[in-house]
Amino acid sequence: MERSTDRILTTHAGRLDGPPDLIQMTRDIMAGRPVDLDALEPRVRSGIVEVIRKQAQAGIDVISDGELGKFGFGSPAYYARRLSGLATRRLKPGEAPYMALQTNERIEFAEFYRDLQFLPAPSERTICNGPVQYIGQEEVRRDLEFFKSALAEANVKVAETFMCVLAPGWLEHFFYNEYYSTDDEYLFALADAIKHEYKAIVDEGFILQLDDPALPDTYDMIVPAPSIEEYRKFAAVRVEAMNHALQNIPEDRVRYHICWGSWHGPHTHDLPLKHVIDLMLKVKAGAYSVEAANPRHEHEWKVWKEVPLPRGKILIPGVVSHASNVVEHPELVADRIIQYANLVGRENVIAGTDCGMGLRVHPQIAWAKLKALAEGASLATKQLWGRSSGASR
Repeated sequence: MERSTDRILTTHAGRLDGPPDLIQMTRDIMAGRPVDLDALEPRVRSGIVEVIRKQAQAGIDVISDGELGKFGFGSPAYYARRLSGLATRRLKPGEAPYMALQTNERIEFAEFYRDLQFLPAPSERTICNGPVQYIGQEEVRRDLEFFKSALAEANVKVAETFMCVLAPGWLEHFFYNEYYSTDDEYLFALADAIKHEYKAIVDEGFILQLDDPALPDTYDMIVPAPSIEEYRKFAAVRVEAMNHALQNIPEDRVRYHICWGSWHGPHTHDLPLKHVIDLMLKVKAGAYSVEAANPRHEHEWKVWKEVPLPRGKILIPGVVSHASNVVEHPELVADRIIQYANLVGRENVIAGTDCGMGLRVHPQIAWAKLKALAEGASLATKQLWGRSSGASR
């Protein structure tokens, strides 16, 4: 994995918006409208080329495919093509379609969430009703081929490339267990299945990013809220399952992303980073991507005064946020980067985003934020090394 050896490298958390027609397709899937995914292949290919070029033009060093082919990422429509044992059934009275729609915060701010809702609430719940096995060999092969061919066509110079997959604990959030005798047994079955996708990505030479909002965020989805001690025990099992899925994958080919969800809400029930930071650092990854710019978590840079970053690891703090349409000033971005560089070492910092920008801010805003990210990294490089980052490109 590339490090900031002579300048601050930049990256982001994965999801970006492609052309308008692909954005609309994603919204159609989210709304439950029928979409012919196979017919989209040519448009996805050209969309990935466009997104690659835009990342390079914005000055981003470590880029992704924008997750453009992941329509309904986390939905039954997406994962039924990759995992066996999944089905849907009608909701029973009082049930939520998935865990994020039944939280302590939603109870406290019920009026806000009622008024915010812009999509019809799903009427079905996705369940596991049989053995979970990986059946997505053709799907991941297509993902890899799309990205490889798009990189060749885009013909841009970047430091590194990555692809995102959900962690077992976040998959569990979408698909309720109605088959395995215990939730732990189900969790490890998910880990045994999805590890095939992890390995396929790494074997093709890409960095694997594990998306795991579940580590801190499931805390608010347990109603009523558990004690911190109870939750840490719950989360520790999820970390164990994560590491089980990462067996035989080199740590320096893995980056691990946590966040507190991407919705634009109050986030007053977010679990503080200090309660899970040691668990995060137990994940067998070479880099850790953490929210650090939004108003509920920017102050948590202080945690790194007390918790040392393990030797040889990389920290990817979010220095621009998906939570606001305000485009951060490059000087503010530089200040945030320098703050982390002073805490963990400049060579151990890659400047990132809090979460994926796709579907969270307008695409025009997202690209402006990524440009501000790169400009801020250049300013930080000038202060940390005595020159601008552009000199080494």
